[in-house]
Amino acid sequence: MTDDIDIAPIGLLSGKVVFITGASRGIGAAAARLFAAEGAAVVLAARGTDALERIVKEIRAGGGVADAVALDLADPAGIRAAVDRVEDLHGRLDGAFNNGAAGQRPGPLDTTADEDIDEQFAVNFRAHWTAMKAEAALMRRGGGGAIVNTSSIGSRRANPALPAYGAMKRALNSITETAAATWGPEGIRVNGITPGGTATEMIEEWEAVSPGIIEANNAATPLGRMARPREVAEAAAWLLSDRASMVTGAILPVDGGAGA
Repeated sequence: MTDDIDIAPIGLLSGKVVFITGASRGIGAAAARLFAAEGAAVVLAARGTDALERIVKEIRAGGGVADAVALDLADPAGIRAAVDRVEDLHGRLDGAFNNGAAGQRPGPLDTTADEDIDEQFAVNFRAHWTAMKAEAALMRRGGGGAIVNTSSIGSRRANPALPAYGAMKRALNSITETAAATWGPEGIRVNGITPGGTATEMIEEWEAVSPGIIEANNAATPLGRMARPREVAEAAAWLLSDRASMVTGAILPVDGGAGA
């Protein structure tokens, strides 16, 4: 499935500085292109710096503003340094899309290894906690901003095949709501999105290990298909924009009705 959607940009993020983690592929890469097209100056972060540089060159060639920074989400100091780099480049931060994720090897709770749990905690929970604190500190100095965290449909219900992944994403929902309540008085909005099956490299990796995942997802989704990464990024763009100025503490499903 291609990620082409024939929707013209409308300047939804015009004039904003937006930081995107996990921006080298999948939803993060789609968000990088979309946010830039909607007028944002984007700072892209991921481990895959070669892929980041290709996206940066593409955005700049189209007249957009983009920079890249190397980031390992398992490294708290590296996360803080990446946010510091945003300040060095632009002097402020208006929006942040915390999108990186670690996939879990599919398997039941009984066989989930301690190493899997540690990785899920580091990347799918602690990294967002660390990033939000650093992002909020920079936003606070500029008078406010908006943060969007990528969770998962797997956080909203039992997740027998990916128990550690689902547990950490559910914990992410909790700190998203808590941050919204804590930082709202300072003009910082915090929301989450819970994508369902999305046509990314991660789902292809799961399909290779557990054939039939994509077919089962489509059968359980009222819209009958996987989401395109751009479609998920569109929801994040709206939440980061001033159009969502009264929305905070929301966990928005972007799952084609699969969680209904």
